[in-house]
Amino acid sequence: MQHFNGGKTLPPDVPFPEGVRVGQLLFLSGVIGHLPGEMRLPSGGIMPEARQALHNLHSVLQGQGLGLQHLVRCTVMLADMADWAAFNEVWRDAFGDIPLPARSAFGCQGLALSARVEIECIAVSAAS
Repeated sequence: MQHFNGGKTLPPDVPFPEGVRVGQLLFLSGVIGHLPGEMRLPSGGIMPEARQALHNLHSVLQGQGLGLQHLVRCTVMLADMADWAAFNEVWRDAFGDIPLPARSAFGCQGLALSARVEIECIAVSAAS
């Protein structure tokens, strides 16, 4: 088991790693749309936050030599389910022609930094 933090997205003092690798599986910690290295969200609501969250997720994957195509399962937490359609628009744009991973989404209260969205994922480092 290997814990990792590439240092590109999270400030060094957070009490969790970007993820944990177990064999070929990577269990990624939840990612919000905070600006890299800061604990501050972009202004503008769900769409800029979702774009930044996906950018942060992609950065974590790149730090492990992977990309969005390596995601197999994601869970999306939305502060307001009314944002689901807008989030899906950003999600589709981020993946383009890459096959989408399995995904669940649910509404919740109290995300870190009063974020509108948090995404946690499982990736695989080698295709079977």
